Amino acid sequence: MTEVVITGLGAVTPLGDDVASTWAGLLAGTSAPRPIDAPWASELPVRFAAQVGLDVEAALGRVPSRRMDRVAQLAMVAAREAWTDAGFHFGTPGGGALPDDGLDRDRLGVAMGTGIGGLSTITTQWDVLHDTGARRVSPLTIPMLMANASAAQIGLAIGARARVQTAVSACASSNEALAQGLDELRLGRADVVLAGGADACVHPLPLAAFAQMQALSTRNDEPARASRPFDVHRDGFVLGEGAAMLVLETLAHARARGARIYGTLAGAGLSADSHALVQPDPSGAGQAAAMRRALADADLAACGLVHVNAHATSTPAGDLTEARAIRDALGAAADRAVVTAVKSQTGHLLGAAGALEAIATLLALGERIVPPTINLDEPEPGLPVDVATAPRTLPATGQLAGLNNSFGFGGHNVAVVLTTAHRTGGLALTRSEAPAG
Repeated sequence: MTEVVITGLGAVTPLGDDVASTWAGLLAGTSAPRPIDAPWASELPVRFAAQVGLDVEAALGRVPSRRMDRVAQLAMVAAREAWTDAGFHFGTPGGGALPDDGLDRDRLGVAMGTGIGGLSTITTQWDVLHDTGARRVSPLTIPMLMANASAAQIGLAIGARARVQTAVSACASSNEALAQGLDELRLGRADVVLAGGADACVHPLPLAAFAQMQALSTRNDEPARASRPFDVHRDGFVLGEGAAMLVLETLAHARARGARIYGTLAGAGLSADSHALVQPDPSGAGQAAAMRRALADADLAACGLVHVNAHATSTPAGDLTEARAIRDALGAAADRAVVTAVKSQTGHLLGAAGALEAIATLLALGERIVPPTINLDEPEPGLPVDVATAPRTLPATGQLAGLNNSFGFGGHNVAVVLTTAHRTGGLALTRSEAPAG
């Protein structure tokens, strides 16, 4: 089977403007949620979120920024970092002449995930229509609001002429995009895929709607402590925004150009609960199935895992369901897998969450340290997994493997396996090599 490696990383998050600052924030146990500094927030039941601090217009330029919704702006920032980190040249937003960097662009793809898409464009242009009439609506409205706009903009900037696609499966979207990129490379349809996700929904409408669903934490008096996965006092997630991107490449292509390799995207597993539109199946069967399928796809035994990056949003039902599903999927091997919940620090980035947490998983394996789950003061009684509440070191030698979970409204479940090195680099404990039991 074609091996797929990761050669570039990019992110813009509530913890930092790039991967390095975000990772440093995660290791330090920094909490990103803050009160929303906007007049409209005062009328809402939830008045805090985890927002990106970067001046995106300054980062991208005024003219390109005005042609993109905020979600695409964030996606472009993360994509540019990942693409240049991999050693390629990023083009001009909106398309144009591209440098000759030796890429066969007929074999270059993009796989993006988003849960919502161009929300701010929809609401802003609705206000324009309502207040000033149809003739004042921007002709760029549809290209900005469409869910595939981020993928299209990135595809233009890097000159991708293979498949440019968008996964829209709520909070599982960007993990599903990674799975799509993995498939494209394994099926021989591309040599390189820039994959990840973005969402930008810190806006009164989703805040009000999620609050009406009782999905959000209401800790307006202590937002930094509001996201508390696995804690008995958790009361909902914290809405966040951001983008994260990874450059996926066949091992042969990466070796041929002498690329630095962070690790391997070794497998993916997908399932559907077929239970309810917004509530997970309380049995966790679908989530466990996705994890087992990811391990099988990676030809990895459960006992080969040292780390699980949990979806863990801080909702009362979701966290415990996932913890039980991890135990169900891994069995006794769950005792050896250190679990963490990145959303305790970043809030919930919706469609960008899976890609960001894939980066966090990869860096945890590579640097052999797991970031803490913060705000976990009183763990759920009988919690069946080992959750790190302080930075936890991983084995100092050998190749390591980790699992990254994403679950979305609609019952969408996606798990991906990441490793520190490609298989021929010595990853141990394939299923055939695992000890009995």
